[in-house]
Amino acid sequence: MQPEEIKTLIEASLNDSIAYIEGDGTHFTAAVICPAFAGKTRIQKQQLVYDTVKTQLLDGTLHALSITTFTPEEWQALADDLRSENP
Repeated sequence: MQPEEIKTLIEASLNDSIAYIEGDGTHFTAAVICPAFAGKTRIQKQQLVYDTVKTQLLDGTLHALSITTFTPEEWQALADDLRSENP
């Protein structure tokens, strides 16, 4: 799989999400920002993302996906922190 394919699967399944994907063809990392993550546990957030690529994980097309999740507010706070550290 290509990173863009994973991005498309995630963003098509999670309304208003933005996914940033990096990887080498079998092992990928994903940073996913989505309003639907609000009020959910870390595991619940990751499960929402895994559900979007479940078929590819089960058939072996996608071997490994490491996920970091953010609400839009968490993502903005992270960006603000980075900006304040690197003016």
